[in-house]
Amino acid sequence: MPTLRLDGRSLTLADLAPLAAGGDVSLSVTKDAKAAVRRARALVESHVAAGDVVYGLTTGFGKLKSVAIATEDLETLQRNLVLSHCCGVGDPMLDDEVRIAQVLRLNGLVRGHSGVRVELVDALVRLFNKGFVPVVPQQGSVGASGDLAPLSTMAAAYMGHGKARVGGRTKTAKAALKAVEEAPITLQAKEGLALINGTEIMKAVGVRSYARAVNLSKAADVIAALSIEALLGSVKPFDDRLARLKGSEGHARTGANVRALLKGSAVLESHADCDRVQDPYSLRCIPQIHGAYKTALAHVGDVLASEINAVTDNPVIFPETGETVSAGQFHGQPVSMVLDYLGMAAATIANVSERRIEQLVNPDLSGLPAFLTPNAGLNSGMMIAQVAAAALASENKVLAHPASVDTVPTSANQEDHVSMGVTAARKGRQILDNVENVLAIELLCAAQGREFHKDLRAGAGVEAAHAALRRHVKPLKQDRFLQPDIEAARALIASGDLVRAAEKAAGPLHP
Repeated sequence: MPTLRLDGRSLTLADLAPLAAGGDVSLSVTKDAKAAVRRARALVESHVAAGDVVYGLTTGFGKLKSVAIATEDLETLQRNLVLSHCCGVGDPMLDDEVRIAQVLRLNGLVRGHSGVRVELVDALVRLFNKGFVPVVPQQGSVGASGDLAPLSTMAAAYMGHGKARVGGRTKTAKAALKAVEEAPITLQAKEGLALINGTEIMKAVGVRSYARAVNLSKAADVIAALSIEALLGSVKPFDDRLARLKGSEGHARTGANVRALLKGSAVLESHADCDRVQDPYSLRCIPQIHGAYKTALAHVGDVLASEINAVTDNPVIFPETGETVSAGQFHGQPVSMVLDYLGMAAATIANVSERRIEQLVNPDLSGLPAFLTPNAGLNSGMMIAQVAAAALASENKVLAHPASVDTVPTSANQEDHVSMGVTAARKGRQILDNVENVLAIELLCAAQGREFHKDLRAGAGVEAAHAALRRHVKPLKQDRFLQPDIEAARALIASGDLVRAAEKAAGPLHP
């Protein structure tokens, strides 16, 4: 199991990839980071000892920022803050997402600008390493003063409230703490606020979605190449000279992928001198469409890579100058906007995939048997598979409406502009679910189309992808219950096995 040494500055998306893929890591904190945590804590304790009125340390919160709190009530203040903010609703977040959020919250704390105790950091590290996973409802954050409701629920579990999962089993938080031999945490001055002010929930969902989206970028090229083979398309639009004329790196990477996948294709050679002048856009414009998706992913990745090392709570402690600055680090707009971008880009992949499915199943367009069945009429073949893809692609068009352009005032108008970042993240996740299913249907249809050209060798990468599917799904000779086929194809895509099979034959593909 890899160990992440957190210092608040150098965490990467690659470090989080095992968690995003459902695996595990262990955590430790560097000595320098712990020293930074101690310096910030010393400033907090000096303010408390002096009786200073400092927002978040010795006052109420939000609209109640002017209410001073007595020193003897500061622990109660932090307890009340966390529990009163546990207003999340809806289905729980995925365990993988919560685990990423736990890492990100810790990484922000150890930067040394949050004012928590080293003892709290150590306890959170132990809980993570022992597999303590708070159960966190998905809904209830507006992504402005941090992801308050879900992060509060996460913090409350550390305190023994709510529920948590250990060893894959859901328990009360108290029982889960007992199972890992840890006591409930008692928060001291500033610590409750530090745990709940942050954008870790939207970032956690976004990090996991980004990892899925990178896999889908490659998988979409593999499946499109298989569709090109099935439809006797042309490789000419993927010429690298066209990419250079376009000046788009995403275009260039897509073209290179498809050329590599189609290399050695006897199918395309047999079709080189046919009378078809141009392929439809869903084939001919793959470099432009898939390339734009790759360009979007690059931007999303750049922003997330920066944000996972950001200090996002409030107020921010500057121990070197003795300042405590109240600002807007917790606002999720930077993350919300790029997660909307990710959702819109992914929706486009489903749109063009569904159009290739139509090309494959429609005999007037494909030259293949109607609905890809040898005995159309008696059999409906892939007729309704295309309908399902159309339904999913259309659903994505609704989901792709950006959440980041919405706002609603909260906290008695103190928080008068919000980011809706978790909404953007959740919508993006659902869009990716739909994209995986649409691509699964295209994979089934393209592979079925290949059955009618089996006398001719396809490109090495395409052959490998086709063989990978056939280990799980047999050719369609007569109508059968198709839902398990779609599920098997989706699992092959989502696991990364389809891409790995194609890369083994065609070489590494560009994301």
